[in-house]
Order: sequence, then structure tokens, then C-alpha cells
Amino acid sequence: MFINITKTLFLGVFMEINVIEEKKNRISFEIKGEGNTFCNLLKDELWDDKHVTVAAYDIKHPLIGIPFMIVETDGHKSPKKALESAAERVADKVENLRKEAKKALK
Repeated sequence: MFINITKTLFLGVFMEINVIEEKKNRISFEIKGEGNTFCNLLKDELWDDKHVTVAAYDIKHPLIGIPFMIVETDGHKSPKKALESAAERVADKVENLRKEAKKALK
């Protein structure tokens, strides 16, 4: 059962995030329309946070599956805050890549 459905603007694109479970130190959710590329990037960025104890995802079917992600923290930071911080760092890295590519391709 979904707790909520949120449309989030990330890098100029709206993403549909369905929160499945939310507890003090754990959140699980689906990211509709995404695949391994984005989920791996987000997972790796989450692992760079010292308060994240679990960051994992699963896609049941490579062509039609919806990514299911779990984030757990040690309690010093909420999973939502860790996710938000990771998403901001990913956005910053993408923006830096865009600027560097633009400069290199002049």
C-alpha cells in the first residue's frame, strides 16, 4: 500500500516517487520511469553519507520493472534528509559535467 505519491522536480524533470514505507530511520520507495543508471548513481551518492547504513535498490524486470529503493540511516540524519542531500549532490555533479562538456566542445 502506498503512503503517498509525490512528483519531484529533479534536473528539470518531474519524477514520480511512491513512498511504500516510512519510519524514523528507514524509507522505502519506488521511482517510476527510472532505471539502473539513475538508481546506481543515487545509491552510490547515498553511500558517501556517513549516516547512511543501507542504500540499495532492486528492479524486478529489466524492461518493465519499477525501481524499489531502501535507505536506512544511523539516526543522526533522517533517511529523507540523506536522500535529499544525495539528490542535491547528484544534481551538482551533473551541472558541473554539463559546464565542462560545454567548455570542452567550444
